[in-house]
Amino acid sequence: MAHEIDAILLDDAMLTLDELAKSCQVTREWIIERVQGGLLLDDDLVNTDPASWIFDSRNFIRVKRIIAVERDYECNPELAALVTDLIEEIEWLRARLEASQLNQD
Repeated sequence: MAHEIDAILLDDAMLTLDELAKSCQVTREWIIERVQGGLLLDDDLVNTDPASWIFDSRNFIRVKRIIAVERDYECNPELAALVTDLIEEIEWLRARLEASQLNQD
């Protein structure tokens, strides 16, 4: 029995709404609700046609994190996005700390 695997190289990935939904195994509506709620993408895109939205690798990772937090903690999207914000901030701070330690050597 053959298994099909869809893979995306994240560095340069630019995904449409449908591609992102398929990749993250959620519905288009799930993503649209979170974009309109200000949890994904920039605020200036909220009033544009969802068919014109383009998502990058950061958006992909953010969606995957929000999905996991919503599922694991049975929380609402806003709380999941806040937790995701905090995770992203910690990663950014760790990267800065690591970079500053490398510069001191």
